Amino acid sequence: MKKLFSTRYITIVLLTLTTLAVRAQHNLDSLYRCLDSEIERFADYVAVHDREVSLLTQELSQADNDALRYDLNYRLYDKYRAFINDSAVYYLRNCIDLAGRLHQPSKVNECRSLLALRCSNTGMYDEALKILDTVRPEEMDTTALGIYYEARNHVYNELAYYTHMADMKERYLAEAGKYEGLMLSLLPDTADAALLRREMIALNAGRLEESKAINDAWLRRVTPGSHRYALVALYRYLEYKAAGNDDEMMYWLAESALADVRNAVMDQGSLWELANQLMLEGDVDRSYRYISFTSECAGRYGSRQRNWQIAPLLSAIANNYKAQSERSSQRLRLTIIGISVLAMLLLALLFYVNRQRKRLAAAQQQLQQSNEKLASANGLLSEKNNELSEVNDQLHALNAQLAESNRVKEEYVGRFMRLCSVYIDKMDQFRKRVNKMMKNREYEELYNTTRSQESKTQQLEELFGSFDAAFLHLFPNFVSEVNKLLKPEERMELEKDKRMNTDLRILALIRLGIDDSSKIAEFLNYSVNTIYNYRARLKTNAIVERDDFERLVKEIGMPK
Repeated sequence: MKKLFSTRYITIVLLTLTTLAVRAQHNLDSLYRCLDSEIERFADYVAVHDREVSLLTQELSQADNDALRYDLNYRLYDKYRAFINDSAVYYLRNCIDLAGRLHQPSKVNECRSLLALRCSNTGMYDEALKILDTVRPEEMDTTALGIYYEARNHVYNELAYYTHMADMKERYLAEAGKYEGLMLSLLPDTADAALLRREMIALNAGRLEESKAINDAWLRRVTPGSHRYALVALYRYLEYKAAGNDDEMMYWLAESALADVRNAVMDQGSLWELANQLMLEGDVDRSYRYISFTSECAGRYGSRQRNWQIAPLLSAIANNYKAQSERSSQRLRLTIIGISVLAMLLLALLFYVNRQRKRLAAAQQQLQQSNEKLASANGLLSEKNNELSEVNDQLHALNAQLAESNRVKEEYVGRFMRLCSVYIDKMDQFRKRVNKMMKNREYEELYNTTRSQESKTQQLEELFGSFDAAFLHLFPNFVSEVNKLLKPEERMELEKDKRMNTDLRILALIRLGIDDSSKIAEFLNYSVNTIYNYRARLKTNAIVERDDFERLVKEIGMPK
C-alpha cells in the first residue's frame, strides 16, 4: 500500500510539473499534442485506478465490522463516481444498508441524496426524484442536509434545461432556485458545490469579475492535475468564453480535459466540449479523435445523458468527413482529367515535331539538289555563290534549332508518357484498394487512406523531380545562364539533390515555350495570381529590361 501511495504521489508531482511547464509556454498546439500523448497512455492511468480499487476491495473483504465496511464502501463509491456509474451506485446502496444497520439515519439520507445525484447526472431524472422523496430531511445533520438540497437543485436544473415546455421550465427553475438558496445557506462557503453555484450565479448575471474572483479562490484550493482541478478549469473555460477570450478559453478547456484523462475519468465532459469547439474551428481530424475517445469512455461509464450529447456531434463530424471525401474525389477526378489533357497535348506536340522534321528533310534534299546544280554551273558569279552560302548557313541554323527542339520534345514526351502510364497504374491500384475496403466495410481505414495528403504530395514531388532531372539534362547550364540575367543578390542555386526551386521551374517552363500563367499554375499546383507574382518579381530582379527578360530566357541553350 505504501509503495502504491509513493508511486501515486510521484506520478501526481510529475504530472503537475508537466502541466505547469505547458502553462508556462501557453501554446495551444503543444497542449493539444500533450493531450494526444496522454490519451495514448490512458490505459496506464486506468490500470493505476484499477489497482487502487483492487486494494480497497481486498480490504473490504477482510473488514470485521460495519463501520469499517461503510468507510470502505464509501471510498469505493468515490473511486467509481467518475469512472463507472453502475459501480458507484452499487457501493452507495451498500453504504445505505450499512448506515441503517449502524443506526445512523443522517448518513442513510445523505447517501440517498448522493444516489439521487448519480441518477440525475446520468439522465435518470424520474429515478432521482423518487429517491429524493424517500429522504427524511428532519433526520439529517447540516452537511447531509446541504447535500440533499444540492441534489434537489441539480435535478430541477437538469429538468429545466432539457424540457421544451415553457410552463414546465418556469416551474422547474423556481424549484431549483428554492433549493439553491437552501443549499448555499447550509454548505460551507469553501465547499465545491457552494463555490460552483455562486460562480454560476455571478456568471449568468453577467458579473464576470465577481465570478472570476470566485473561480480564482476555488482554483487556489485544489491540487493542479487532480479531478477537482479539472472541474475548476472547466468553469474557468466558461468564464473566458463569456468574456470572448478564445485563446484562454481553449487553454483552460484543454487543461480540464488533460486532468480528466490523467485521472482515468470516464465521464469526459470537458473532452466532449473540446471536440465540439475544435469542430467549429474546422479541426475535424482532432475533433473526430477526441469525440471517438469520449464516446468509448461514455459507453464504459454508463451515462445515457452523455450519449445524448455526443450523438449530434458524431453526426456533424460524419457529415464533415463525407464532404471532405467528396472534395477529395473531385480533386482526384480533376487530376485524372489534367493528366489526360497533358497526354493529348504531348501526342499533338509529337505529331507536330515529326511533321517539322519531314519538312526539314525535304528542305535539305532541295538544298543538296541546288548545290549539285551550282557545282555544275561554272559560269555563275561569285556574288551568287555568297548569297547561296548565306542561305545554306541559315538553313543549317534552322536545322540545328529544329534538331534541338526535336531532342527536347522527344526527351519530355518519353518521360511524361512513362509518368502518365505510372499514374494510370497507381489510380487503378487505388481504385481496387478502395473497392476492397468498401466491400469489407473497413470505413475507418478508408477514411485514414483518403484523408491523407501524403500521396498527393509524394506524386507531385515525383513529377517535379522527373521534370527537374529531364530539364537539367537537356540544359545543364540553364541556372548559370539565368543568373547572368539577374542582379547578383538575387541569383539562385539548385536545392539539394539538384532540385530546382519554384522560380527556376517557372523559367524552365517559359524556356520550353509554356508562357501562359494559367498553364504554369496548373502544372506547378499554384494559383494563377501566385504565378503572376512570381513572374513580376523575377522581372523586377533582372538586370535587363523587363520586356526582354523572358525573351532572353527562351533563347538560353539556342544555337548561336
